Amino acid sequence: MRDKTAEKKILVVDDEDRVRESIREILSDEGYRVIEAADGTRVLDLITSEHPDLVLLDIWMPDVDGIGLLKDIKKQEPDLNVIMISGHGNIHTAVTATKLGAFDFIEKPLSLDGLLLTVQRALGESSGDADDSKPKEAKAKRRARYGALNGALKQKTLKKSVVFSGQGLHSGIKTGAVLHPMPPNSGILFSGISADATVPAHLDYVGSTGYATSLRGKGIVVGTVEHFLAVLHSYGISNLLVKIQGEIPIMDGSALEFCRLIEEAGIEEQEAEWSEIVVDKTYRVGDKNGETISVEPADAFSVHYHLEYPEPVGVQEHTYVCRGATSFKEEIAPARTFGFVKDIENLEKAGLVNGGRLSNCILIDNERVINTELRFPDEFARHKILDIVGDFYLLGRPVRGRITARMTGHADNIALLGEMRKGMGL
Repeated sequence: MRDKTAEKKILVVDDEDRVRESIREILSDEGYRVIEAADGTRVLDLITSEHPDLVLLDIWMPDVDGIGLLKDIKKQEPDLNVIMISGHGNIHTAVTATKLGAFDFIEKPLSLDGLLLTVQRALGESSGDADDSKPKEAKAKRRARYGALNGALKQKTLKKSVVFSGQGLHSGIKTGAVLHPMPPNSGILFSGISADATVPAHLDYVGSTGYATSLRGKGIVVGTVEHFLAVLHSYGISNLLVKIQGEIPIMDGSALEFCRLIEEAGIEEQEAEWSEIVVDKTYRVGDKNGETISVEPADAFSVHYHLEYPEPVGVQEHTYVCRGATSFKEEIAPARTFGFVKDIENLEKAGLVNGGRLSNCILIDNERVINTELRFPDEFARHKILDIVGDFYLLGRPVRGRITARMTGHADNIALLGEMRKGMGL
């Protein structure tokens, strides 16, 4: 057992809340004092003020490059040991980090024993220095909690049933839905009111991708599912029955009402686990006109979207890094559906936008937005990200990877999912 009067401090730098929480619990159980940073911007100041004995540093973070930060740390504190961690490292990255002075390089998903052994080595402790006084039951619970760090997440459903209603954007009909909690391993299921048949929210059941994503199966068609699925994706809802009449209501054209609905119902964490789909290499689809979308390995789920239309829209781009439901609700969910006045006649002839109203769609003419004030300067790019977040939940599990898209839509999103499925055997 280590001498608790000589408590050692470890600074953990990682932008994933779940990872920091798990590492904190594990190291605290071993008697270490843990200091945390969600990004790299304050790390050097924390090192100066807190004088940690060790740093655990994530390589990929949205604002600061971990390798660059390693250089700065070693320049400021040459004798401070730094352990680099990464979800998509390779031997080249490990060699680079080691040459720059890193004590060691370990990959996510982390091994409990491997993490503790590396920490002990970096602190000059032997493996026998760990606190062995804890009962076996306590250590077993710690290992169970640690499953979240290894890519295992708890499945979730709602605490109670809730209902909502509104207008279908394309069908124009008054529609609504009833959301019912479901047991573990049920998945997201859509059904008619009688629930005598269901269609899963899965890539295998995509029916069409023209101006919206629809699902089709067993005589059931469910339209415009992407905004709703984006919310379930971001809140981690894995098991739910959605009784629906034809089309998910468009609400105000954004996903905010769906966020409020999920929060009103409450979220219930279930005992069963599931795991993220961790992107293993770069997948890409696109055409000669520069409309492309790709996904590559990364430590978190993120989307960068570039949009370019003639004025008055112009060029818009936004990068979204998922840090949980709160970041989604504040940054992406408020972004609304948009359309151009010049396209309305053709859409109506195609039987679409029958439910389009001034209150549920941003309308743009040749000079300006004509019916509302934008919620963000780049609201159109953010809305495209909302669509991608929703479509990507059709793989049935959360995804860990960096998506980069330019002028793409639902058909491209679904095509990329197909490439991922083929390449990863999903």
